[in-house]
Amino acid sequence: MTLEICVKAAAGALDVLGDCPFCQRVLLTLEEKKVPYKLHLVNLSDKPQWFLEISPEGKVPVVKFDDKWVPDSDVIVGILEEKYPEPSLKTPPEFAYVGSKILGSFVTFLKSKDANDGSEQALLSELKALDEHLKGHGPFIAGEKITAVDLGLGPKLYHLEIALGHFKKWTIPESFINVHNYMKLIFSRKSFVKTRAAKEHVIAGWAPKVNA
Repeated sequence: MTLEICVKAAAGALDVLGDCPFCQRVLLTLEEKKVPYKLHLVNLSDKPQWFLEISPEGKVPVVKFDDKWVPDSDVIVGILEEKYPEPSLKTPPEFAYVGSKILGSFVTFLKSKDANDGSEQALLSELKALDEHLKGHGPFIAGEKITAVDLGLGPKLYHLEIALGHFKKWTIPESFINVHNYMKLIFSRKSFVKTRAAKEHVIAGWAPKVNA
């Protein structure tokens, strides 16, 4: 059975997959589990009526399970794991929150106009913690196998690399070698290459938030 999923369309290119890391997380899960799906690209700047009827808050991703549209990538990924248990992408509970503060730290630093507000340091601390975790447990967060936590973190690191590189000319320090290897490993996966947004669409997606 083919699942239907609504995801963000790219700004200015409505027939192209947009830059939503939460949508990519769900698409990665579908790809890794080899679940057939049909994409509906939604213009989030001018939400169509049919979309607001199935997602009243206007949020993506939403996936249709048994005639019911379900929002929230956490919930969707949980249902997919239940309905399609093979291959298992379950993350051991002790590793479920590794890297969970990176997105917030990245966004704060990206929007920061003050070089001394501590936002860069906060992001570096989170990346250092991830690097140390990977050094002891890698190559993936839970060891040898990719799991749900990697599929959630990978898209966020992809956005971090592109947005901070473009808007702040900032790169993750070379000394975080385990993080660099982890990103290469995830970004080169077939499922990731197929579901990532183009670099220019990631930049266009962040521009209004940076310039706010």
